Amino acid sequence: MIVVVGHPLAVESGGRYEPAGSTALAALEAARLGAQVQLVGKIGDDDLGDAVIVGLGRAGVGHAALLRDPSRRTPLLVTDPADEERVAGQEASGEASQPTDTGLRPTVEAADIELGLRYLTDYRCILVAEPLGRQVVAVVAEAAPYAGAQLVLVVDEPSSLPELPAGALVIGASDMDPQGAFAALLGQVAAAVDAGATPEAAFESAAGRLGATRPA
Repeated sequence: MIVVVGHPLAVESGGRYEPAGSTALAALEAARLGAQVQLVGKIGDDDLGDAVIVGLGRAGVGHAALLRDPSRRTPLLVTDPADEERVAGQEASGEASQPTDTGLRPTVEAADIELGLRYLTDYRCILVAEPLGRQVVAVVAEAAPYAGAQLVLVVDEPSSLPELPAGALVIGASDMDPQGAFAALLGQVAAAVDAGATPEAAFESAAGRLGATRPA
């Protein structure tokens, strides 16, 4: 089983809301490849959060360990500049149901991850699909070897990481991923690790298929 850690987002597609963001899309890609996937993190306890959870469940991604935060709102991924201006205007007037202000978004904390992982057993890979705080990473870094799992970690600043278990794969975050290619790479890496590959070998194989390269 794969545990994917992070914050799912929502996006409007064809008149309805669907899961979005690197965390949700990586989990969906791994599930598409046949892996058993559970998502650990936090999402708003709102209509957008409901839509995201329905979309994840429909695609076979488990969410028993995905916490709902009634004091925060599920972020809506805005890809069109005109929509971004409209959403910001709605929020300023109090009409928006989704936050563009990051201070209104759910924030996963170390205790959330500890709680979420208690629900799960027998996982082979933990994928932290977006940059998270040092304390959160420390919890995951301790949990992975304890469970006999490999760790794949997306980060902004590798120099600020706590000590990681042997064999952990660190991947630099992608600033832009409009087509979901980076998230697909993460999901494919996690699926390969779950099937028995080392994180490094899984990355090289997935990157080769997608035509990606690793920065020097």
